[in-house]
Amino acid sequence: MTSVAQVLKSKPEQVVYTIAADDSVYDAIRLMADKQIGALVVTDGPDIVGIVTERDYARKIVLMDRSSKTTAVRDIMSPHVRFVELDQTTYDCMALMTQRRMRHLPVLADGELVGMVSIGDLVKEIIAEQQFTIEQLEHYITGGPGT
Repeated sequence: MTSVAQVLKSKPEQVVYTIAADDSVYDAIRLMADKQIGALVVTDGPDIVGIVTERDYARKIVLMDRSSKTTAVRDIMSPHVRFVELDQTTYDCMALMTQRRMRHLPVLADGELVGMVSIGDLVKEIIAEQQFTIEQLEHYITGGPGT
């Protein structure tokens, strides 16, 4: 079973993007668009205080007819952040995401923010695991190489 550490290593970019709680929602959306990501960890100084996603923007700015340039990130962020650790599995993450209806999980190591995994990252990894298992079973059944 694949660990969160392995998922992070397989990602092309290892940068975790953050935004200050007092920054504007416009700045957050612009950063997400520039980096082609769907969520940012929200900070207040050195502390992690929330997470803001494209979904937060759609529901709390667009649908409520608010201005993204004058609204602070802290006003739309989700303050209850769920984290995972490097040794947790892809299945642990999927279970948490399904239960909590989330698409992004920040990753901590020794209390430090070291990465972010998305539902897409996890699905990609699980498909790769299943494909490997299928190939091994096919070789076993047909008596091919590796049996």
